[in-house]
Amino acid sequence: MPANDILRLTVAAITPSTINGIQIRHAWFAAIFLFCGLIVLSNVAHFIIFRVLRRKEKQSTDGRRGSVQQYLSHPARAIFFITCLLIALPIVPEVPAGVQAVVRQGLIMALVVALGWFAVGCVYVFQAAILRKYDLNAENNVRARRIHTQFQLFRRIFITFIVIVDIGALLWTFNDPRIWHYGSGVLASAGIASIIVATAAKSTVANLLAGLQIALTEPIRIDDVVVVQGEWGRVEEINSAYVIIRIWDLRRLIIPLSYFIENSVQNWTRQSSEIMGTAFLYVDYSIPVEDLRGQLNAIVHASPLWDKKVCGLQVTNLTEHSMELRCLVSSRNASENFDLRCLVREQMAAWIQQNHPTAFPITRLAAISGPLDNARDHGGRTSGVKTPG
Repeated sequence: MPANDILRLTVAAITPSTINGIQIRHAWFAAIFLFCGLIVLSNVAHFIIFRVLRRKEKQSTDGRRGSVQQYLSHPARAIFFITCLLIALPIVPEVPAGVQAVVRQGLIMALVVALGWFAVGCVYVFQAAILRKYDLNAENNVRARRIHTQFQLFRRIFITFIVIVDIGALLWTFNDPRIWHYGSGVLASAGIASIIVATAAKSTVANLLAGLQIALTEPIRIDDVVVVQGEWGRVEEINSAYVIIRIWDLRRLIIPLSYFIENSVQNWTRQSSEIMGTAFLYVDYSIPVEDLRGQLNAIVHASPLWDKKVCGLQVTNLTEHSMELRCLVSSRNASENFDLRCLVREQMAAWIQQNHPTAFPITRLAAISGPLDNARDHGGRTSGVKTPG
């Protein structure tokens, strides 16, 4: 068949429907290609940005690394992905206007949620950036404990504010003015809602206000050494409702925040972690006190648990059986002071055993001759005399 005939048959076979099909396939291809290109571009930008941030964090010398990667990586990726969908949505062919509007509204709402997620992550990153300057493991960590305690409460307040704003923004994304009114009402009615909540949940609101008062007045702080209800421990966590205290035997004591406002609590690290402690000895009157005082100085001065400030021995009480001696020593913190007091008791008791074994408290019994004994002696001699009668 001649080439001209083949060309005429080919042109005759191309109908308007065929042309439309080619155009539709081309439009779908362009949309898919653009969407894939945007995804690749967003992933490359995400990789480069967070790779640089990760490298800078690895160069830091502190122990708080990876805060940006941990808190911002996932919300940033979600924002990039949703943005790509919003850009590619208008060029998708043959999508009904109603469906496209619904999909667009859903993507905008998802973007608002992702932005709120990103804002919450920024709060955590900001907290980590500030708290890394204040080490709780430092020897004198009063300021660090103050900052950690305040930021725990302020972080929850900021996150609550972000959630409320995000809910209002979600309602503002709708085109219906009535829903806009609801979105504005979410923020405008916060004062009325707080009054209603305060009336319905009085104890919960009391704990929230107590938490704010604790953060500002600082009766307790994170890592403070406290004695609550007869239990010795450290403040491990302060949240919006209660305080968790880690007791010395690793138990956890959970106490409502309002308890610390309404009751007395011993705080051993309110101004400083330095503390003094006592160890009592009960010995006989015969022991030389000066020798004991010299031995206490020798024991305490040789121990690294002593902070080189206070060391003394005094007679604090006398009873009919013994003397009470108080050994007063100081240390950098409560844990070291407890160990030092135990060391003083052990070594002082061992020294007394070796050098004055009879100086421990003893009960004395003495036989005293008196009229009764003389009467018994005379009675024995006159037992044979017969009485009248």
